[in-house]
Amino acid sequence: MNYGEIKNCDIANGIGVRVTLFVSGCTNRCPGCFQPETWDFDYGEPFTVETEGKLLEMLAPSYINGLTLLGGDPFEPPNQRVLAPFLRRVHALYPNKTVWAFTGFVYEDLLRDGSHPRCEVTDEMLALVDVLVDGPFLEKKHEVGLRFRGSTNQRLIDMNKTRQQGRVVLWDD
Repeated sequence: MNYGEIKNCDIANGIGVRVTLFVSGCTNRCPGCFQPETWDFDYGEPFTVETEGKLLEMLAPSYINGLTLLGGDPFEPPNQRVLAPFLRRVHALYPNKTVWAFTGFVYEDLLRDGSHPRCEVTDEMLALVDVLVDGPFLEKKHEVGLRFRGSTNQRLIDMNKTRQQGRVVLWDD
């Protein structure tokens, strides 16, 4: 897996101060995407053991609320296969920090056998995410004032409540 950018002390992509990883690779290719360069799976730098170490170190300060994954798309299967073990490490080291993930796929497709994004680690990835922002960016539904999303079709899903209740529960701070 490659990544395009890492941001430390990001306040735009989730609650509080966050470390943000922009992964490379996206087959959704939404018109109007704010980072079309990340569609290419080969864009950016390789995600290495050193990259993981850097991110884990950046997550250490108490003022960091958690990690945010976006891209590209963290739920492209090749990205999931790299991110799932990394998220296990994040949770082991920082059990009180939250993980947010943005995907152009809808949650129901992540669950559906045979769908493009579903692979052998999808359930684990979803289990390690606290808030999932799902759905493609749609220019015709773009609204500048939306919090943590670009278009009104995108949902902020509270994954902890969704798992507990067995149905999609939207996030509300």
